[in-house]
Amino acid sequence: MSRAHYQVLAHLFEYPNALFPERVRSVRASLADAHPEASEFIDTFVALLPETDLHMMQELFTRSFDVLAVTTLDIGYVLFGDDYKRGELLSNLNREHIAHQVDRGHELADHLPNVLKLLAKLTDEELVTELVEEILAPAVFRMIGEFDDRRIDKKNKAYKKHYKTLIDPASRSRQVATLYQHPLRALYAVLKEDFNVVDRVPITDTSGFLNAVSSENAIEEKANAYY
Repeated sequence: MSRAHYQVLAHLFEYPNALFPERVRSVRASLADAHPEASEFIDTFVALLPETDLHMMQELFTRSFDVLAVTTLDIGYVLFGDDYKRGELLSNLNREHIAHQVDRGHELADHLPNVLKLLAKLTDEELVTELVEEILAPAVFRMIGEFDDRRIDKKNKAYKKHYKTLIDPASRSRQVATLYQHPLRALYAVLKEDFNVVDRVPITDTSGFLNAVSSENAIEEKANAYY
């Protein structure tokens, strides 16, 4: 089975530039016939995307995945946090990226677009199955869960207390602020159709990413108490 469409899907998770909306539509067109459910999620993403405002598109990306974010695109961190298991994953992925000449840019080996590019090139079916079932699909499932309203509210509480900011400022609707859940849902729909994956990582209050945010706040508060 060709997996070239995963190289295409990687474009959905790149930092937006002026051509980003056109690129998203190209991804949608390439998936329309084989993955109609994924195409519908991308349609929703396009409808919410402020495509005439580059600054806003970039801010929404950053608020989703980078600074004071909903989640992160580093899937090893999504699953393992700072545990040594992430280091092992990074080492193994680095080896495969080098062997298959994947251009990782300036990102780490477990950055979602890099993993998708690798998936498009791998030929070892056993390795492909392991990567999808044990790492990629569970991570994407958990990332989608981080966009749940209840979890967004918890992150907003933590961020507002410590950084005086919100994921979804009052000037912007929650729908728009969380629009990146839709490309993640599109990717997950493709994975389920291609590999028959099952939902393996529960959406619970013990998510590593949310715990990391809360823990970081608690550590700084304790440190500040001494000054």
